[in-house]
Amino acid sequence: MPHGYYDSKPEIMKRLNRAAGQIAGIGRMVEDDKYCIDILTQISAVRAALDKVALELVEDHAKHCMAEEDPAIKDTKAKELTDAIGRMM
Repeated sequence: MPHGYYDSKPEIMKRLNRAAGQIAGIGRMVEDDKYCIDILTQISAVRAALDKVALELVEDHAKHCMAEEDPAIKDTKAKELTDAIGRMM
């Protein structure tokens, strides 16, 4: 059975690849001794991009993985989701 993010996987991969490119760019900025504030701005942009991916995954999990009819499984999935969100915070 595919994961809940199966349908949005291309968009998620696009965002992750973009974030990876941004991280590589930050490394080049450090290597080139760029201004600290400019580097911090780029770090903030990468965090925002990753947060968007995380929110997409949370939404996909809620729609797909928590659609279980068995209350015991639903409770387990809800706890799993809240624990994951707690780790992100």
